[in-house]
Amino acid sequence: MRKVDSPLARWWGGVLALSFLLVVTADQLTKNLLVRSYDEGEVIWQLGFFRLVHVHNTGAAFGIFQGHSSVLKIAAIVGIVVLLVMGFVIYRRIPALVSRLNIIAFGMILGGMVGNLIDRCRWGYVIDFIDFRVWPAFNIADSVVTIGVVIIVYSLLRLTITEMRTPPEKAD
Repeated sequence: MRKVDSPLARWWGGVLALSFLLVVTADQLTKNLLVRSYDEGEVIWQLGFFRLVHVHNTGAAFGIFQGHSSVLKIAAIVGIVVLLVMGFVIYRRIPALVSRLNIIAFGMILGGMVGNLIDRCRWGYVIDFIDFRVWPAFNIADSVVTIGVVIIVYSLLRLTITEMRTPPEKAD
């Protein structure tokens, strides 16, 4: 079991904060610099089926719950608090899940959630701009949350497979 108050643990806390800040910064910069100067619905750039387009999403993923921004703000805040509590509990009680990759993924998920929450609080909607036309438009925050979840799921699967392959210890 690794000691959670070691200098290395504090360093990884910095990595968590850095991954969080990078995601929030990238998300907000892309939305402000690329999209805010274009009208809603205006195509910024296009190549085949891929395009950058300014979209206001007052709903959640895939456009569900359109027009319920206040409820979605509250849900986002509750989700962030739950994520922080879960992260703390896992860090303290399940050290096998605390890995470099999971720490970075946790920062990514948290950063993406906060990036979209900033939009909801600031404008009352989330700005989306990446559009493949076969999928609802999304943004950097959405992408990074998805990647972070995939990393953690992969890590959990890998840990589960390792646990299944490890023979049980024999009692003396």
